[in-house]
Amino acid sequence: MKIKGLKLFFSSLILCGIMMTTAYAADKVIIGTFGDPVPVQMAAHDGKLAAATGWNIDWRKFASGTDVIAAMASGDVLLAELGSSPFAIGATQGVAFEAFMLDYVIGKSESLIVRNGAGINSLADLKGKRVATPIGSTAHFSLMGALKHAGIGEKDVTIMGMSPDQITAAWQQNAIDAAFVWPPAQTEILKTGKRLVGADQVAEWGYPTFNVWVVNKKFGAANKASLIAFMKAVDVVNLDYLKNKAAWTADSAKVKSIAVQTGADPKDVPVTLEGYKFLTLAEQLEPAWMGGGISKAVKVTAAFLKSAGRIDRVIDDYSKSVNIDYLKAAVR
Repeated sequence: MKIKGLKLFFSSLILCGIMMTTAYAADKVIIGTFGDPVPVQMAAHDGKLAAATGWNIDWRKFASGTDVIAAMASGDVLLAELGSSPFAIGATQGVAFEAFMLDYVIGKSESLIVRNGAGINSLADLKGKRVATPIGSTAHFSLMGALKHAGIGEKDVTIMGMSPDQITAAWQQNAIDAAFVWPPAQTEILKTGKRLVGADQVAEWGYPTFNVWVVNKKFGAANKASLIAFMKAVDVVNLDYLKNKAAWTADSAKVKSIAVQTGADPKDVPVTLEGYKFLTLAEQLEPAWMGGGISKAVKVTAAFLKSAGRIDRVIDDYSKSVNIDYLKAAVR
């Protein structure tokens, strides 16, 4: 009787947990971001995205793409921005997400910063140095691409896997000589360092990087109208920035909203924004991007990650993890 009673008790708890989880999922949508100071953060802070979608949005900040993959694989996060390198990892692993929109193309927003006085004036000078980067990130991919371009083996440098916050702390303690990272960590270490190379230059060497928006496949299919509304709202703020860059000053309401949402210093936001390339939804449909280029670039990225021992295989077709149907509907 006691055993049956316990079974019934635990079954009730499980059923209650399922019901609570379902109610929570219906009531709240968790969206993952990296807290980059970009236009979408202004829309998030001002409630424009919540109003457009009808979602009660819980914005979650992640330190790296690998953390986002884990959160989406668990089903905790339903929608998130994700860099091309971790996207390649997640797609290879079979995570049930799909890219539905380009976030931005990465330029100098991710760069290799070297410490003043470290004696690093070229990529060749990195030999024997300590270089930090978030492992598995787009910055890590760019770092490996830069090293390969310069003919430097991974064993020639000490690559240290760190989160952006850890990079800032290690820099302050003189524990690293250089770091490939994004703002706000990049902004902070630039105060006592210099930019050696940006991701835009590394892209010209054959290693492009970008961020995409990904969505849980089932959630996307069940919430198509709201997802399209999300895309259109993001497009509006990106267009505002592209057409009115001069108005996005440190003392403008738009930049202040971004600063509050991300924790960035308002005076740093306009400069940081220049490190990203934003494309309209219509431009994203072009063959170079969501129309085919993204899938090809991700496969190249995956092949590079495999050669570096970061993943154990490359799948034949990454287009199965890219869905342009939402994009087509959004630009009609």
